[in-house]
Amino acid sequence: MNSPALAAGGVAALANVAGAAMVTIRARWSSSVLAFLVALAAGFMLGVSLSDLLPDAIRRGGDSAAAVALGAYLLVYVMQHALPGHFHFSEQPGHLSPTVSRSAIAGLVLHTFFDGVAISSGFSVSAALGVLVLVAIGLHKIPEGVAASSLVLAAGGSRGSAFGAAVILGISTLLGVVATGVTPVLAANGLALSAGVTLYVAASNLVPELQREPGWRPALACVAGSAIYLAARSLVGV
Repeated sequence: MNSPALAAGGVAALANVAGAAMVTIRARWSSSVLAFLVALAAGFMLGVSLSDLLPDAIRRGGDSAAAVALGAYLLVYVMQHALPGHFHFSEQPGHLSPTVSRSAIAGLVLHTFFDGVAISSGFSVSAALGVLVLVAIGLHKIPEGVAASSLVLAAGGSRGSAFGAAVILGISTLLGVVATGVTPVLAANGLALSAGVTLYVAASNLVPELQREPGWRPALACVAGSAIYLAARSLVGV
C-alpha cells in the first residue's frame, strides 16, 4: 500500500467533511437556500463530468470509454425509471424526494471513489504528480461535501444524516485509493463509469427539476457551480 497516497486520500476525505460542516452547522435552511445549494451542486457536477472525467476517460481509453460512459448513463436512467419519487422544492416537509436525494448521493459516492483512484494513480507515477492531483481534487472536495449535505437536508433529512453523507464520501475516496493499490487496472474504465453517472445525476436528475423553480436564482446558481469548478481547476493548471 502506498502510504503517501493513503495519507493524501485522508486529507481529501477530511475536505469532504469540512464542506458538510459548513452546511450542517446551521439548524435550519430555507427552501430557497436549499434550492440554491442544490443548483450549485448540479452545476459543479456538470463541470466535473464534462471538463475532466469524460475527456480524461477518452484520452485513456479511446472511443470505447465514451461507450462505457454512455452505458453507465443509460443504466442509471433505467434504474431510476423503475423507482418512484419526484423532485419538487415546494413540497413539505422535505424539499427533495428521498429517492432522488439517494440517487444523487450515490452518484457523488461513485465520483469520490474515483477521486481516490486518481490520487493513487498520481502517486504511483511520482510524489510530485500525486501532490498536484491531490491539490486539484482537494479544491472541489469542500463543494462536494456542501453538495452532499445540502441534498440530504433538501430531502428533509437531519443534520446528522447530512453530515454522515459527507463522511461516506470521504470513506469512498479512501476506498478508491486502496482499491487502486490492489487493482491498478481499475482506472481503465473507472473514469468513464464515473463520468456517465455524474452526468446523469446532474443533467437528467437535478437540472430538469430545477427548471421548475421560479426566478433566475437557481439557473444562475447552476452556472456559478460550473464556473467555480472551472476556476478551481485553472488555479492548478489541470
